[in-house]
Amino acid sequence: MHTECNSQGVLFQGLCAKKITADFKGGSITSDAGGLLLAEIERARGFIKEFSQCFADHRDPVRIDHSVKELLSQRVMAIALGYEDLNDHDRLRSDPLLAALSGKSDPQGRDRRCARDRGVALAGKSTLNRLELTAAEADPSSRYKKIVCDEKRVERYFVQMFLDSYDKAPEEIILDIDATDDVIYGNQEGRFFHGYYDHYCYLPLYIFCGEHPLVAVLRTSDRDAASGSKQHLERVIHQIRNRWPRVRILVRGDSGFCRDEIMSWCESQQNVFFILGMARNQRLRRMIGKAMGKAQRRFGTTGKPARVFRTFAYRTHKSWSRKRKVVAKAEYLPKGENARFIVTNLSHSHGSGRYLYEKIYCARGDMENRIKEQQLWLFADRTSTAQMRSNQLRLWFSTVAYMLVAELRRVGLKGTRMAKAQAGTIRNRLLKIGALVKVSVRRVLVSMSSAFPLADLFLRIIHNIRAQYPLLA
Repeated sequence: MHTECNSQGVLFQGLCAKKITADFKGGSITSDAGGLLLAEIERARGFIKEFSQCFADHRDPVRIDHSVKELLSQRVMAIALGYEDLNDHDRLRSDPLLAALSGKSDPQGRDRRCARDRGVALAGKSTLNRLELTAAEADPSSRYKKIVCDEKRVERYFVQMFLDSYDKAPEEIILDIDATDDVIYGNQEGRFFHGYYDHYCYLPLYIFCGEHPLVAVLRTSDRDAASGSKQHLERVIHQIRNRWPRVRILVRGDSGFCRDEIMSWCESQQNVFFILGMARNQRLRRMIGKAMGKAQRRFGTTGKPARVFRTFAYRTHKSWSRKRKVVAKAEYLPKGENARFIVTNLSHSHGSGRYLYEKIYCARGDMENRIKEQQLWLFADRTSTAQMRSNQLRLWFSTVAYMLVAELRRVGLKGTRMAKAQAGTIRNRLLKIGALVKVSVRRVLVSMSSAFPLADLFLRIIHNIRAQYPLLA
């Protein structure tokens, strides 16, 4: 359907005697001037630049207008700015600011090879689509799709960028591991119904260290949540150990990862610990009967929730290869008993059972916020292509976009009132800024709205980034 606003102004309710009309003929105006902050982060850390090294480009360089880095920059920056669909790029490809953010030396596209493309600097949806759909076996003889992603190299890339974020090795790091559902609605490859989530979905596996993503692997949902997690932990920890041989590593996860192979592997390694949730059963409940009774009596006396912790050695009848330390929380609430259990190989010197549960284990909930942040605001669940490989690539695009935003928060927003803002808030408050863009021979002038209420904060962010990375100044 041809919309009226593309050809002529739209009349709105008048203001006194004046008519109000609107159209889309304003020229070089962007709604995403705050993307300049993301460009500063990229210039400092090179997230997209390093990511582009994970791709092999078999195209004839004489016949291309967009390098792999430029294509990836366009796609990742657009995701960070709120544009999840490839169709969006049929309009966005004319945005000179997005072109500048993507590394285009000519943001107006005047140097394009084909006359029909001149005046449009960026790639359209078809070119970006070919980037996503290239097969693993593509080579120079392939007809259209020739940019191949090296998946093993991408896996190493995420850990490498995490390691590079530290000036020196920390004494201890905590690796949070979790799985989530990624709902699918079509007939995508690997489509399965998951009984727990009650819908068709993928089951991606994540490993984070704080705000740093180390693993983001798309999996089919016809498996246990912990499936393959031991192999990914081995790979990640081995790569970390190569850089930081003495760092103490704690693996933390919920009861879905309480598996003997994971715990046994951690126990076989030097300075690798685990703290994992455990599913409740009647045998465990009987073992904390006295502690639960004590909690119930406290509740009866005070009328307030009461907790009693107990630590003991425990071994399952069949699934565990040895006895392990279990911390039980016997809690009594107005609604009744609330028993929880964790298993760990941390010694008493690391803290009491209460401390291990309340301060160390329960802190894993923040990792779930990172996953939700990526899905809700950075479109990690936009896995709507027909193939698993291309959907995995989309998950990685989202993860790189998350890395940009998380670094902006960690460095740029440090010490400000938005230091803990989520990605959606950062985008709405700081990235979505209206601006007039003027391109000359020597510069790109971005004139932002004089009415922008967070102008002082914007300048503070620039100062923080350049103080952290002096070479940018």
